[in-house]
Amino acid sequence: MTRLDIARQRLHNQHIARATFEKPSDVVAWLGAVQAQDYAGAKWALGLRLQGATDHDIEQAFTEGSILRTHLMRPTWHFVTPADIRWMLALTAPRVHAVNAYMYRKLELDSALFKRSNAALAKALQGGKQLTRDELRGVLQKAGIATEGELRMGYIMMRAELDRLVCSGARRGRQFTYTLLDERTPHAKTLERDEALAELARRYFMSRGPATVQDFAKWSGLTTADARSGLEVVKAQLHHEVMDGQSYWFSTSTPSAKDVSPTAYLLSIYDEYISGYKDRSAIVDARHTAKLIALGNALAYIIVVDGQIVGTWKRTLRKDAVVIETNIFSRLTKAENRAMAVAAHQYGAFLDLPVVLA
Repeated sequence: MTRLDIARQRLHNQHIARATFEKPSDVVAWLGAVQAQDYAGAKWALGLRLQGATDHDIEQAFTEGSILRTHLMRPTWHFVTPADIRWMLALTAPRVHAVNAYMYRKLELDSALFKRSNAALAKALQGGKQLTRDELRGVLQKAGIATEGELRMGYIMMRAELDRLVCSGARRGRQFTYTLLDERTPHAKTLERDEALAELARRYFMSRGPATVQDFAKWSGLTTADARSGLEVVKAQLHHEVMDGQSYWFSTSTPSAKDVSPTAYLLSIYDEYISGYKDRSAIVDARHTAKLIALGNALAYIIVVDGQIVGTWKRTLRKDAVVIETNIFSRLTKAENRAMAVAAHQYGAFLDLPVVLA
């Protein structure tokens, strides 16, 4: 197995090279969770893995609640399905609390205050209400809970999400809302901790392999010991190869020998192809690593050709078109440029807008 084999297999297993899913919830369920603090980018991350989906289709799924957005695994937002939100929060919330502990102390947020804030939020949202953060800020202030500063309010709401009290409601215009988790997902399943560890490991390695246990620990926010425990239960369902002294685990599904080359994809910021791994050496040439670090540890809208990061892109939305500007790290062939243009127009189709390549 080579570095290029790893990249090709990941494109296949993440359903980037084979967009066979039909519903946004199917993509999220397959991946387990999808990083989603950049909401527009996260919608495209799902759309890229769907057959003929549009931005409206993803928005509709979010409005209906077939995909939810909440804090889990690491202190950031993720898309997750209603069926998975409870057991995944129960498994990963303690680790997020450990990461947040310093900020809880700095913002003078303790268990007594969180008990009061959760009670006020529950009362305000009961009966199916969906309220914005600003509306809930007013609720908390009336309850005598200080919410000055976006950080303090943000951590109060994150704690309510991690406590399985609230989750995302439908958007109101451009504003996000919160609603009660019990009312949004009344039948969400729960799992025992060992069962949840195994299920998360199975989802991760099936959808993102080839990957190492260190990759899984970084993505999930779990300890390396917990990551190993989860893998141990499911490794009989996986293939295993060693490269450069590292053990890589992946599903038995393999890419088609007929896959064309070159292929190109415009990936969103935080796409799971980038954020799902601790070690990104299989998907970026060492010559370009310094450029990515300068961009913020590869946290940018990324262009991938044949599984390798070759540059970045950004979009500008106009009423009549989407303008896409590219920053290519090294010269592409004519065939690679054509593949990139096809990828750009695929993004335009997702937005239902013509594309202007700058």
